Amino acid sequence: MRLIPHPSTQPTVSPPPGAASTTEHARPAPPNEARGNSKTSHPSTSSRSARATFSRLVSSAIVTALLLTTHTADSAQASTHVVALATTVDQVFTNIRNWLVGILAGLATVFLTVGGVRYLLAGGDPGETEKAKSAFRNAAWGYGLAALAPLAVEILRGIVGA
Repeated sequence: MRLIPHPSTQPTVSPPPGAASTTEHARPAPPNEARGNSKTSHPSTSSRSARATFSRLVSSAIVTALLLTTHTADSAQASTHVVALATTVDQVFTNIRNWLVGILAGLATVFLTVGGVRYLLAGGDPGETEKAKSAFRNAAWGYGLAALAPLAVEILRGIVGA
């Protein structure tokens, strides 16, 4: 192993008489100046500009949200009619069934997707493969419950007497 001494510990050599001084050229120019790049910025300057950009983005998002909520509140106060009401009890149970099937099938699809991604990224790791298989089992349970949701609503309808 070869040790390289630090430049400050190297002995200085004086130039021969009549020669130009080489001390100005002893230190190489920083990389940005050597390439002629005029965008030399200090790390804290770039982080300050990033923070400023982020704060502008957050403030504009807040202003937009406030404008949208006040516009929505004004339009909600102006309208007095009700958009959707179930006219019969059968419609209520149909809506409940549709919501249950949609929510359960959506969650099962999420579990199926997570399981698939985990299985693809497992790379042969037995622990990750087991987690993926568990997500697949949970997806199967979710799809099974979604298929049985109409039966559960029919049982509820029978209890209520509709």
